[in-house]
Amino acid sequence: MGQSMSDLPSRLRLNLEPWRNAAHWRVAFSGGLDSTVLLHLLASLAKTESIPALSAIHIHHGLQVAADAWPQHCQSVCDELGVPLLIERVTVQPGASLERAARNARYAVFSALTQANDVLLTGQHRDDQAETLLFRLMRGAGVRGLSGMPKQRPVGQGTLIRPLLEISRTELEAYAQAHQLVWIEDPSNQDQQFSRNYLRHQIVPLLTGRWPQAQANMARSAVHLREAEGLLDELAQIDLAQAANAHEFEWLGLPSLELAPLAALSVARQRNALRHWLEPLTRLPDTDHWSGWANLCGAAPDASPIWRLVDGELHRSAGRLWWLSGNWLRAPVIGADWQAPASALRLADNGRVLFSGQAPSGPLRIAYRQGGEVMQVADRGHRDLKRLLNERAVPGFVRGRLPLLFRGDELLAVANLSGLDGHLQHGWKLHWLPTDEDQGLS
Repeated sequence: MGQSMSDLPSRLRLNLEPWRNAAHWRVAFSGGLDSTVLLHLLASLAKTESIPALSAIHIHHGLQVAADAWPQHCQSVCDELGVPLLIERVTVQPGASLERAARNARYAVFSALTQANDVLLTGQHRDDQAETLLFRLMRGAGVRGLSGMPKQRPVGQGTLIRPLLEISRTELEAYAQAHQLVWIEDPSNQDQQFSRNYLRHQIVPLLTGRWPQAQANMARSAVHLREAEGLLDELAQIDLAQAANAHEFEWLGLPSLELAPLAALSVARQRNALRHWLEPLTRLPDTDHWSGWANLCGAAPDASPIWRLVDGELHRSAGRLWWLSGNWLRAPVIGADWQAPASALRLADNGRVLFSGQAPSGPLRIAYRQGGEVMQVADRGHRDLKRLLNERAVPGFVRGRLPLLFRGDELLAVANLSGLDGHLQHGWKLHWLPTDEDQGLS
């Protein structure tokens, strides 16, 4: 059993020491064994020590008939302990994985409730960590997946803490029996069509029969892998810093990286850096779909390769990688007459344009490149627009959506390209804001 049950309160106190100055400690209280023990431990601590405001939250999923009695049970436990309880009902979206859908519904509530400097405490323990590791191993997870559940992570504006992660279920049961606690046994925990239950009831007992320390050792492996994941993150930060230099198209407001420093790395380091960079932007591809990255890297210098991912596309252009999503993937509609040159003009799926200085006299219109456009350039006479864009190394994906200002058939200006974006003597310029402020810049 490892440490004796009697030091459970002191181990918990130690784990929560860094969070003593939080505004609230809120326990995610299902009424099951783990959260019942956690709540009892905290309520006991509150009697002898000054701790942050303690409360509990019960999420009612309404997925099974038995669950209807649980809010009442949780209320009576909290009343007895003198802990305020919030009961929240959620609707679980039916889909492929009921477990995942229920979890998403739960965490949506947790995120909404957890304010800055709040701590949400959940009751997962060492056996849960071992199950998580096995479950993810069966799904071919990488280092991050196999590092299991973290002791802490952000939730809402605050922090989620798992203070029982080193404690075995056996120890929690012993504590609950010693204090005559009553808890709910969720019938769905016996349902072995759920993978985790199958592992818990069929596989783990076989493993611990042969290796009594199996769960403790798996939890220890998760800690090692979490450390390795931290090192991979640090390496990614170093590699991305080399590729994240400033460039002249910052105004596009797009995530981008210089390709050459990345391409110089080993393939494994390239993938590690990219995974890190793409994670906030899209769901990541599995191992088999990284060939898209090799194609992007290996294409001829004059090619414009694209790697399509779940939530957007990675383009290679002008020596950089660009992440495009949302409106950037929709072709803008051609042609917009500018009735009131003084004000801004909204462009369908393409931000807006406006003048600084006194707008030229018109009838003016905004259009996009069709091919064959020619522009009068100061001191250079007439020049092909294609050549002008090549000289400026304008990324390929921008060229078809750069707003062009026409008066009749005369091309007056190309938005945002210095020297081409207005008239020096007349003191006006055409500005393009590719991303509406209400969408925010990426």
